[in-house]
Amino acid sequence: PFVPAEAPEAVGDDQLESYLSESYTVSREELTRLLQRIRHTRAANHGTPWPVEPERVNKCFLHLPTLFDQDRSQRIWNLLTKGEEIADLVEHPEVLGIVRKVLGEDCILSDVSATSIGGGTDGGAWHVDVPLGQLPEPLPDFPLTTQNAWMLDDFTAENGATRIVPGSHLSRKKPTWSGGEMDGEVTLCGPAGSVAVWLSNTWHRSGPNTTDQPRRAILCYYCRSWVQPFTDYTQDLTAEQAAELSPTVRYLAGFGSRGLRRG
Repeated sequence: PFVPAEAPEAVGDDQLESYLSESYTVSREELTRLLQRIRHTRAANHGTPWPVEPERVNKCFLHLPTLFDQDRSQRIWNLLTKGEEIADLVEHPEVLGIVRKVLGEDCILSDVSATSIGGGTDGGAWHVDVPLGQLPEPLPDFPLTTQNAWMLDDFTAENGATRIVPGSHLSRKKPTWSGGEMDGEVTLCGPAGSVAVWLSNTWHRSGPNTTDQPRRAILCYYCRSWVQPFTDYTQDLTAEQAAELSPTVRYLAGFGSRGLRRG
């Protein structure tokens, strides 16, 4: 994981540290790195503070753990910059066709990342995805985002396959941020190579992995064109990388689909 140079602390960093340590199962080392990265980004933005407490900050503006479950599980962010084959998943015709029917033909990519749920872990917290976690209830009665999980390993009840609560999106509510079984939950099982697609306002979490092997997936996350994307790929892709992408992937990644410099 990226470890930035030290940057100045600010008023409220103690509150931020408490929020991160209570919300995520991170080691002390990962928490320290995460705080360094947040301070580093803040310094690059002229030391500008957030006007709200940490739990109300839009997750698009907040660095999240790379290592979690006490370093037994891992995320790999910014995947579109790390391999040409990722673009094929982003514009997979059948999956993108479904997404566009749900979010509109002009939808964009919010994020694409990999996740590895380590063996012997307890599973994640129930949640809905960005930006729904920051919205007041009742949540919108139409979908803002979709999650698409490409299974790199078999997804089984034993190895941490995603749990969802079918129909929970109709409640227009957010679940309490906590783990454990929930009435009506189902397990998204499938062989490696499968893809699961769900509305991101459906309550879901990673399940407990009782095996000694990781459960891995690539997550392609799409949003409506007017929703703030989780990752700004126009800042991360080099000019050479962008030129190699198809027009469809370039548009999804934000080229031609972001706010303009005006005047």
